[in-house]
Parts: sequence; structure tokens; C-alpha cells
Amino acid sequence: MQFTELGLLPPLERAVAEQGYTEPTPIQARAIPHVLAGRDLLGLAQTGTGKTAAFALPILQRLTKNATSRRPRPIRCLILTPTRELAAQIGESFTTYGAHLTLSNFVIFGGVGDAAQKQALRNGMDVLVATRVACSI
Repeated sequence: MQFTELGLLPPLERAVAEQGYTEPTPIQARAIPHVLAGRDLLGLAQTGTGKTAAFALPILQRLTKNATSRRPRPIRCLILTPTRELAAQIGESFTTYGAHLTLSNFVIFGGVGDAAQKQALRNGMDVLVATRVACSI
């Protein structure tokens, strides 16, 4: 199976191709069509098997198909992670896979100045990736 067979939008296929991906991993091949169909998913796979792309790509596609022009943008997807490092990694993946889309994402976590995070929340975004945050709005 090829990524082009998963039913992803052309901008997502382009981003995937730019990363050098041609064939989905087993978790991606099973998860992406399932999530694109609007079904819930619980997937387990080892580190390095492409789990982030398995959920990020269909999320980006579903958000694109149901785009909003409201300002500030409402948060339409919340991803909670146990660590700052994982939050940052997932945020980078959403930026990479969404490079050819008009969606926005932001990562927030505690232990850093919160002014930029507060402003980003006020401005709104499509995808918010977060871990423990110590700030008030």
C-alpha cells in the first residue's frame, strides 16, 4: 500500500512525500482510514512506528474539510501529552504535515514565560497541543 491510496487530501500527500514517506507503517495503514471515516480509535505501537502521523494526518484532513473563518479561531482539536518533549514533537509534526494547509497549531506547557502562550490562546488556533500548564488567562 502507498500513502496515495489512503484517501488523503493532495496538500497532505505532498507534505508526506516531502518527508520521504511512500508506504504507511502498519499503524498508519490501519488508523488513517479508520479516523478519516469518523470512527474513534485506540492504537498501540512501539516508539518510532509513526503513531503521530497516524492520528495527525486524519485530524488535519477532517479539520480542513470543516474549516472555519471565525476569528479568533476556536480550538477545534486538543491533544494532551504527558511531557513537554512529546508536546513539542507532536506540535512539530502538525506543523510539518500541515505545511500546505491554512490551519494553525500551538504548543503550550509550564515552566516557561506564559505571555506568548496567553496571547496565542486569545488569538485562537485549530490545534492545541499541551501538557501541564501553570498559567491563568
